[in-house]
Amino acid sequence: MNTVISFLIVLGVLIFVHELGHFLFAKWMGVGVLKFSLGFGPKLIGWKKGETEYVISIFPLGGYVKMIGQEDLKVQSPDEISEEDKERSFMHKSPAKRAAIVAAGPVFNLLLAFVIFTIVSFNGIHINLSQLGEIAEGTPAKAAGFMKDDIIKSIDGKPIKSWDEMVEIVRKSTGKSLLFAVEREGKQIEIKVTPETKKTKTIFGEEKEVGQIGVMNAGKFIVEKVNPVYAVYYGAIETWRWTELTVVGLVKMAQGIVSVKEIGGPLMIADMAGKAASAGVLSVMIFIALISINLAVINLLPIPILDGGHLLFFAIEGIVNFRKTPEMRKPLDLKKIEFAHRIGLAIIIMLVVFTLYNDIMRYSGQILDFFRKVIGYSV
Repeated sequence: MNTVISFLIVLGVLIFVHELGHFLFAKWMGVGVLKFSLGFGPKLIGWKKGETEYVISIFPLGGYVKMIGQEDLKVQSPDEISEEDKERSFMHKSPAKRAAIVAAGPVFNLLLAFVIFTIVSFNGIHINLSQLGEIAEGTPAKAAGFMKDDIIKSIDGKPIKSWDEMVEIVRKSTGKSLLFAVEREGKQIEIKVTPETKKTKTIFGEEKEVGQIGVMNAGKFIVEKVNPVYAVYYGAIETWRWTELTVVGLVKMAQGIVSVKEIGGPLMIADMAGKAASAGVLSVMIFIALISINLAVINLLPIPILDGGHLLFFAIEGIVNFRKTPEMRKPLDLKKIEFAHRIGLAIIIMLVVFTLYNDIMRYSGQILDFFRKVIGYSV
């Protein structure tokens, strides 16, 4: 039950923020909004305020904002819109304004991640100390005289505050002698060591040659308080870092470097949401931030029906009409756009089926246990 509730909370926040971006920018650009829906399918509850109907629907895997000038997969021709609605029609706005409305969804998801990372940093930033754990036998570190619990203070005169800083220098220094300033039992000593070349795997499974000296991390952390200005900076840096990592991951997947079996669907998200909830509120917030970034990046892919597909069409329309007078400008062929939307919908359906298949394979044991409990006998 905890997993289900956590899953619904996470999805609800992500969908609400995404659709809120579309909704607010549509209002700002003077476009009429007919419906704001969290979820798809039959509505569970709903109410109407002004011209807009606010709905929570039965299937929580998405949402939409329906504007004047939009009709599901069918794009309304300007001629099909009444004269009184033309001023407030999505289709009658310039490509730039339409692009702003569409892009607002993913942008709001990125802003959500930024806000979460900033808020979390107000509680302090966790720093993994540069304290050594086990020293492997037959390694440069063992030969140089490093010992367990040594604390690395500097390398070649550069101060070291965290384990990550030390690792970054060592990995880039294959075959180069490094001078370590080490704190050992309250005393400062110096140790020279030359990293050897080792093959390791990146988070994407690629083999890479890096420098290593053969030490393990002691796994000790401190929480460093930061001022509000740095908290905002940290929020921006973390949002950029995870966005870049998500984009690189998708590129690696397209190149076949990362297996498509790594793609997770709703069951995986629910499982991770439940685990995050068990770890505390901060863990849930960080999980929401990471999924929000993924949602933003995926929505910006140039697949028809996704936000990225719409932006691609608007860009093409803008280029085609760039040197034309306002009277000569025309929208793209609506039948071709509708056909592209249907192709895009088919792609999305296939992706959903594929992610569900991955989930079933990944959680087959848990699914069987669930049915045993529900049905009451072995299956």
